[in-house]
Amino acid sequence: MKAKVTSKKGLKASLSVLVDKKIIQKKLDEKLDELKDKVQLKGFRPGKVPPKVIKEQFGKAIYGEVIDGILKETSTKAIEDNKLKVAGQPKIDLKTFGEGKDLDYTIEVETLPDVKLKPLENIKVTDYEILVDEVIVKKRIDEIAKNQQNFSEKLEGEKAQNGDMVVFDYEAKIDGRSFEGSEGKNIQIVLGRDLFIKGFDTQLIGVNKNDKRTVNVKLPENYHKKDLANKKTEFYCKIQNLKKPIETKIDNDFAKKIGAKDLNDLRNLIKKQISSEHKRTLDAITKKDILEQIEKSHTLDLPSNLVQQETKIVSQNLKKEDLDENKEKNTKIAKSRIKIGIILNQIAEKNNLKINEDEIKNEIQKQVRNMPGQEKMVMEYYQKNPSAIASLKGALYEEKIIDLVKSKSKLTKKNLTLKEAEEIIKKFTQTTEESTKRSDLKKNHKKSKNKKKK
Repeated sequence: MKAKVTSKKGLKASLSVLVDKKIIQKKLDEKLDELKDKVQLKGFRPGKVPPKVIKEQFGKAIYGEVIDGILKETSTKAIEDNKLKVAGQPKIDLKTFGEGKDLDYTIEVETLPDVKLKPLENIKVTDYEILVDEVIVKKRIDEIAKNQQNFSEKLEGEKAQNGDMVVFDYEAKIDGRSFEGSEGKNIQIVLGRDLFIKGFDTQLIGVNKNDKRTVNVKLPENYHKKDLANKKTEFYCKIQNLKKPIETKIDNDFAKKIGAKDLNDLRNLIKKQISSEHKRTLDAITKKDILEQIEKSHTLDLPSNLVQQETKIVSQNLKKEDLDENKEKNTKIAKSRIKIGIILNQIAEKNNLKINEDEIKNEIQKQVRNMPGQEKMVMEYYQKNPSAIASLKGALYEEKIIDLVKSKSKLTKKNLTLKEAEEIIKKFTQTTEESTKRSDLKKNHKKSKNKKKK
């Protein structure tokens, strides 16, 4: 095979490839020899069909298959030998081909741009750490204790009040008629939480054990039987038992019951939990800032075919009539994504960053641990979806690059109170929403101008 670059202008390159007819003939002979053990023809014993006969019967199909294989093999090698980083699928144009002839063809490709990386040391990064106040930790633990509350039976004659647990049976009717699910046994509700049916709790305040009480309420809007939603319903309740709350003692035993080693360990776990709830968003803000700086500090020509492909992906959920109105905006988003992707890949290549199979397996195991009871479902999802594995690998790859950038950048660590963290997140959210509103206003203004012209 002979291959050479015949032209290179900007990101577009052309190669000419010539494959000697002797190589093609050798591949054809090998294919015919391979088929003689597989082809079955009337009048010949299995494995005894002469190659000449096979060629007469299937010659065109065999030649086409061989040429297709040669094109894939030689085009890949031609691109690799000439050290071209191709963006998208190459276009192949056959010039000369046919049995007994050399294979002469050209390859048209768009290449990725050369990236002259700017020093990562110039990037300014703020890494946020949240300091969680002990008062907030205590409040969260108190809430947990409240939800873990135990109850003891009330004394004879003690009436039900807010905070008590009422155990009751009921029979419900709508317009005097029973319906599916209209009976319940040993139902437990804690008065004041209003978790059964809105307005139900208050009508049980003051009941005694063995009392009968009729409760009038409307079934909820989201009731599973739609024809019964919002219907006025009478619940005929028989009170079986009353229990009063026992104050939960917050100590080491309490901490152990909910999975901590001791009370101090529980406090630390709560701190981490509260911190991580906001840290993920703060890390996303930091990442966005890093990517914006990387994009602004580099100037690149972008392959037009990649821009078109990415624009289609960005626009895929738009209605047909909205495509033209959003074309400019979506093309801008597509260009930004491609540019950032090319630069990040170059950073990774320069620093020899890769994601190995162990890292992917560890991340899947981490997700499994975070979803107790759904372990099998998570494993099956990744086993049956190769695209999900590819997506996970891409996310880990990007995360590794961002970590590298942080390690080389001008890093400022900033400690925040929970309130300060919430303010930063609120400001970021408002800025994002305002940007979207400005875009919508611009679009509506354009619509209005177009209507006037018409």
